[in-house]
Amino acid sequence: MTITEKILAAHAGRDSVEPGELITVKVDMVLGNDITAPVAIEQFRKTGAKRVFDPDRIALVPDHFVPNKDIRSAEQCARLREFAREQGISNYFEVGRMGIEHCLLPEQGLVRPGDVIIGADSHTCTYGALGAFATGVGSTDMAAAMTLGEIWLKVPESIKLVYRGKPGRWVYGKDLILHTIGRIGVDGAAYKAMEFSGEAIRSLSMDSRFTMANMAVEAGAKNGIMVPDEKTLEYVRERSNGGYRVFESDPDARYSAVHEFDVSGLEPQVAFPHLPENVRPISEAGKVWIDQAVIGSCTNGRMEDLRAAAEVLRGRKVHPRVRLLVFPGTQEIYLQAIREGLIQIFIEAGAAVSTPTCGPCLGGHMGILAEGEKAISTTNRNFVGRMGHPKSEVYLSNAAVAAASAVMGRIAGPDEL
Repeated sequence: MTITEKILAAHAGRDSVEPGELITVKVDMVLGNDITAPVAIEQFRKTGAKRVFDPDRIALVPDHFVPNKDIRSAEQCARLREFAREQGISNYFEVGRMGIEHCLLPEQGLVRPGDVIIGADSHTCTYGALGAFATGVGSTDMAAAMTLGEIWLKVPESIKLVYRGKPGRWVYGKDLILHTIGRIGVDGAAYKAMEFSGEAIRSLSMDSRFTMANMAVEAGAKNGIMVPDEKTLEYVRERSNGGYRVFESDPDARYSAVHEFDVSGLEPQVAFPHLPENVRPISEAGKVWIDQAVIGSCTNGRMEDLRAAAEVLRGRKVHPRVRLLVFPGTQEIYLQAIREGLIQIFIEAGAAVSTPTCGPCLGGHMGILAEGEKAISTTNRNFVGRMGHPKSEVYLSNAAVAAASAVMGRIAGPDEL
């Protein structure tokens, strides 16, 4: 079996499972945010249940419209807050102590190798970087899981993606996953498990691995996953007291497809509007003038991203016609960036630095685009109207490219500086 099949079998109380089977699995963590959880809470109450299955296995993270942008968003967050108090949910993260959910949960040691995590947010697949089965679900599925502690799903087929070679300077996990989506398409892994492997993956930092797993859903995948190595376990040991189980794919595991990539000569990648598959290397980007650059999100709001951006921005100024917005992924990341002097670099360059929030990624707030405006962003989606006006455009890149573009006033790589 593959790592995905082994984890699902263990949580279904079975020796084995087959792709295509419908099974019921126990969950280790149920996640909701300020957009999806209020709907789940309403559905939970309709079940007639009085208590959640386990108040320590539910995480509620207000991160999409926080700090609240209007009355409606304030009321959404109030529902989370009241439900958390009523149910005694230990993993409720208030503004000022919170972060972007998919940066926060790994940091807090709430997701571990071998776990099954479901979240009412499509980028829950991020946690596959730790060797967990993690997938996004709808709010009604979240309600059922809060009630019963289990969920039914179809066992996905697995695709194996093998990355050879060592990426060069200014190339990160974001570039590998954009290159992959550019090759296989936004539906190239529809309801499949994307299993990332190879020497190039092992050379990546955990931050870059989270980025790759995060964007598996942009290829249509059910989940993205990596077999844990020593780098993974070192990360987990620093944040968790143990109790996790490491699974590995068998040498004779069956895959519906195997894709191989040589990334030794890979350039930084840019996804052009309006799909993450519309990918070009930075050398073929041409002269695309921008109005805004965004560095942050659950995809690229971690320390590696902030350090890369600061390296590019040190001693430089943001172009006069560009707005640069920086969103650290969590309060701890924000604090570490202050300790390292990164926030000062951003502000002196002319950037606006925000408390952790999803903000403009989903067209929420704090960076909405007007008609005709163009933004380069380290976020994960560039659909029509994703970040504001339907006639705006979003280009996706890594943090170093976004920072260089903010300085140049057009899409550009760090080497141009």
